[in-house]
Amino acid sequence: MTSPVSGAHADVGTGHAARERTAPRGPSRVQSHAAALERIYTIVVDEHEDIARLVAARIAALIEEKRATGESAVLGLATGSTPIGVYRELIRLHREEGLSFADVVTFNLDEYYPMAPDNIHSYHRFMWENLFSQVDIKPENVHIPRGDVPRDQVADVCAQYEADIAAAGGIDFQILGIGKTGHIGFNEPGSGADSRTRLVHLDAVTRRDAAADFFGEEFVPKEAVTMGVATILDAREIALLATGEHKSRIIKRSVEGEINLEIAATFLQRHPNATFYVDGAAGADLTRVATPWLLDEVEWTDELKIRSVVWLSQQTERAILKLTQRDYAEHGMSSLVARSGSPGALNGEVFNALGAKIRGKSKLPRGKRTICFSPHPDDDVISMGGILRKFVENENDMLVAYMTSGNIAVFDHDVRRYVDFLERLEQDRGLGRRSVDTLASRVYKFLDGKQPGDVDIPEVADIKRIIRESEAVAGIEVMGLSRENARFLNLPFYQTGKVKKDPIGPADIAIVRDLLNEIEPEIIFVAGDLSDPHGTHRMCKEAIDGALLEIDFPRPEVWLYRGAWQEWSVTEASWLVPMSQEELRLKIQAIFKHQSQKDSAPFPGQDDREFWQRVDTRNKDTANLLDRLGLAEYFAMEAYVVE
Repeated sequence: MTSPVSGAHADVGTGHAARERTAPRGPSRVQSHAAALERIYTIVVDEHEDIARLVAARIAALIEEKRATGESAVLGLATGSTPIGVYRELIRLHREEGLSFADVVTFNLDEYYPMAPDNIHSYHRFMWENLFSQVDIKPENVHIPRGDVPRDQVADVCAQYEADIAAAGGIDFQILGIGKTGHIGFNEPGSGADSRTRLVHLDAVTRRDAAADFFGEEFVPKEAVTMGVATILDAREIALLATGEHKSRIIKRSVEGEINLEIAATFLQRHPNATFYVDGAAGADLTRVATPWLLDEVEWTDELKIRSVVWLSQQTERAILKLTQRDYAEHGMSSLVARSGSPGALNGEVFNALGAKIRGKSKLPRGKRTICFSPHPDDDVISMGGILRKFVENENDMLVAYMTSGNIAVFDHDVRRYVDFLERLEQDRGLGRRSVDTLASRVYKFLDGKQPGDVDIPEVADIKRIIRESEAVAGIEVMGLSRENARFLNLPFYQTGKVKKDPIGPADIAIVRDLLNEIEPEIIFVAGDLSDPHGTHRMCKEAIDGALLEIDFPRPEVWLYRGAWQEWSVTEASWLVPMSQEELRLKIQAIFKHQSQKDSAPFPGQDDREFWQRVDTRNKDTANLLDRLGLAEYFAMEAYVVE
C-alpha cells in the first residue's frame, strides 16, 4: 500500500505510482507511518477548491490518454454539492483549453425513485444543468439511472444499466461522494459487497440530509435507484471527494476502520486504485492530522504542543498543571517533555498560552470601526451574540451586514400569517384596500398551487425577505444596536429562489468591496463555518475574500466565528471570549427574535435541537472544558480565530 500524503499540488499522473511522487505536507515523517492506519490512499488538501483542480486534471489526462489510443474514456459521475467544483473546472478546461467530451461516455451513480427527468430535484436535470449542457458530449453517450419507469420494470432497467456499463468496456474513472452513514451512491447501511444496480430504500439520515433540497424531509423520496457496491468496485480508478467538518468522522471511520457492512465506503479498502480527496476540514479527524504524535516523531511547533497537551489532559482527566512525567511517558510524549526540560515547565507553558487567549470586555478592542458579516439574517446573534454585545459596550462603531435574505428558510405558513395580518390591518385602518387585496389574492393563489421545490413568485419572496429583515433588526436591538446599524446586501448569488445557488461572481464581490471601501473597517467578523449544510457560509466567505483583494484601504483584521453547526476548539481559537449568565441570556433572547426560525427551522441539519439550545450547550461546553483543563471557571464562552 502506498503512503498516504497530503498537499494541494499532488501529482495528477496515472495511478498510485504518480501519487507516490507527491511531496507530503505535515509534521515530520508521520505520513509513512500513517499507512499502517490508513487503509485507503488519502490526499488532504488545504482548500476544497484544490480537490476540484486535482480531480478535473486527472479526468482530463485520462480523456486524452484514451483518445490517443483510439478509445473512449468511460466516466462514472456523481451528483451533490461536492462534485460541482469538478464539473465547473471541466467546463473551464473545455472552454479555455479545448478539452473535448465528444467521445466520452458517462454513467451516473444514482437517481431518486420515483422521479421524472425534468423534475427540479432530478439528477438527470442536475447533470445537464451543471455539466452536460455546457460541454460537447453526445446525448447518446450519457447514461443516468431511470427514476420514471413503472415499479414492475425497475429490475429489468437496472439489469440493462449493468449491461450498458459492460458494453462500454467498464468504467475507467468513478467519482464518489460520501454520506454521513458512509454510503457511496445510495448504498445505505447493510449494502453488500456483491450488490449491483438496484432499487433501494433510503436511510433516515440520508433523507434528512436531503431535506433542505426538497424543502422538507416529508417531500424526500423514500427510494432510489443506485449502482451497487460491486458495480462501483469494478471501476478501474475511484476518487471519493469529501469536504467540510461534518464529514470528518465518517472519513476517519472509512479510512482507518475495519470493513463493515454498515458502512459501504469501507469496501473501497479492497480496491487497488481508490483515492480519497478531502479538504482539511473533512480530514481533521484522521490520526495523522488530529494526533500525529501517536504515529512517529514530529516537529513540535507551538500549535502542536498546545494541541497535544490539551489532548493528554482530556485522556488522563487531569488538569494541565497536574500532568506528570508518567502521564507523558505512557502516551508516547516523553520527547515533548525533554524539549521543555520538565513536565512542570511544559505544563506551565501550555497553561499560560491558553490563559492568554481569554479576552474579557476590558481586553477587547474599543472605538474601532467594525463590520460583522452575517451570511444569513440570524448568524450574527447565533454565533457571536456575546462579543457583539461587548463590542457595543466598548463603543466600537458597529455595522451588521446581512449578506443574503435567507428567504428560502421561511415557511409558507408564515407568509400566510403576515398576509392575513395585512388584510386585518387594512380592514381596521384603511391602508389601501385595492393594493392589499391584489397582493393577498396573488399570494394565496400561488401558495395554494405550490409544489415542493417550486420557486416563489416575487411577492412571496419579498414577504419572506422582509420577515427575516425585521427579525434581524429586532435581534440586534437586544444587543444595543438599532436598524441604522443593519445593512442588507442581498447578494445576487443567493437570489435563485432554490436551495442550489449560483457561483460567487463579480457582482457579489463588488457589493462587498463597495461596502468595505465605504466603511473602511479596522475589524471584520466573518463566518468560518464549514459545516453549514447548504454551503452559504462558505460562499459568503469566498465573496469577502475576493473583495478584500480589491479594497482601497489597509486590510482589516479578520475574526472568524463559527455558526450554528460547530465551534472552534480551544486549541484552534485565537481568542476565547467569556460570557456571564446574563450575557448568555441576552444572546438567547436575541436568537428568539428570529421567530421564523424558532421551534422548527426549515434547514436544521442533523441536529434536532433549536439553534438557541445548540448555542447554550456549545458555549457552556467551551467554558466547561477550560475548567476541566484547570483554567479559570466561566459560565459560557465564544471562540474566534484571527486570520
